[in-house]
Amino acid sequence: MLAGGAYHETQELFLAPLTGTRQHGRFRRGTEASHPASPTGGCTTIPKNQVPSPFAPSALGTLSAVQTRRLGRTGHDSSVAILGGAAFITDTPDDAEGLFLEALEAGVNHLDIAPGYGLAERAVGPHLPAVRHRLFLACKTAETERDWALRRLDRSLERLQVDHLDLYQAHGVTSLEVLDQRDEAFQVILDARDRGLTRYVGVTGHDLGAPSAHLEAVRRYDLDTVMFPVYPTVWSDPTYRADVETLLAECAVRDVGVMAIKAVAWRPWGNRTPDALSWYEPHRTAVDIERGVRFALSTPGVHAFCTPSDPGTARRAISAATRYEPLSDTERQRAVEDAESGGIFPLSEKAVSPWR
Repeated sequence: MLAGGAYHETQELFLAPLTGTRQHGRFRRGTEASHPASPTGGCTTIPKNQVPSPFAPSALGTLSAVQTRRLGRTGHDSSVAILGGAAFITDTPDDAEGLFLEALEAGVNHLDIAPGYGLAERAVGPHLPAVRHRLFLACKTAETERDWALRRLDRSLERLQVDHLDLYQAHGVTSLEVLDQRDEAFQVILDARDRGLTRYVGVTGHDLGAPSAHLEAVRRYDLDTVMFPVYPTVWSDPTYRADVETLLAECAVRDVGVMAIKAVAWRPWGNRTPDALSWYEPHRTAVDIERGVRFALSTPGVHAFCTPSDPGTARRAISAATRYEPLSDTERQRAVEDAESGGIFPLSEKAVSPWR
């Protein structure tokens, strides 16, 4: 935090302030950085045939292209797998090239990135100009003060080497208190839309309070998109599920695009040393990763999910998305019943950084 209590993303990786205590060789951190109905998950799903790729064969192998769904009133047919920019948090441009091009080859056409994701903007930026026409580009800000939010937007555009975004989001809004603190930043986001610097505006958040805060944000600012956690363990929390269902109902009325995060979350690290680049432990097996992807995408009203920060797990999640078929109601219930108890929230108690 700088003078005056302002939050500035240059100070923390992944929007996660350190508590200052080290456990088992790593820091424990407080918070992460940050249609028409159909039986496939509450929106129209558009299958795509395999398309010719300008890129060489990748680590993902030869895959059918990821399906797309209309992302609410944005009108964009977004790939059901959104490439999460946190996977590039420590990368150079050369490091980032592999996963970035592999995702495009698999049919991913939506990138979600943020200045709080370490080096990600600078790693991905050099690759964007050549493929900008193929990508729905979403960025975020976690700033609270107007001047800093304006600087952050300018810096993001510069680093990403673009003149506008498709979606600009308030990042890490997890409670009504946080929402109130972000009003100046929301005004910058809305003004950016008026100035042509972004086409659409939204909100994201990782924690149990996100859905209720996002409901108020949608009503207060008439947002175009929301992004919040959906995975079996958190779905087993009756209060959280009720909040999500209320939010989803409002989004359906307003035709708001809905994106899920944490689809392949397994459990908190606890006392284990992280061996994946994620503040929680992701699922490890192909079966469990595919089940998590299918659970998120078959949640009625959800249009897409954001891939996780661990690059290897992100690749496997994209692969799972190319084979997506909805879970039946019985399969969804079984996934909830089989889920690890406890979950990865609240972040202030359970998040562990593998990056420091």
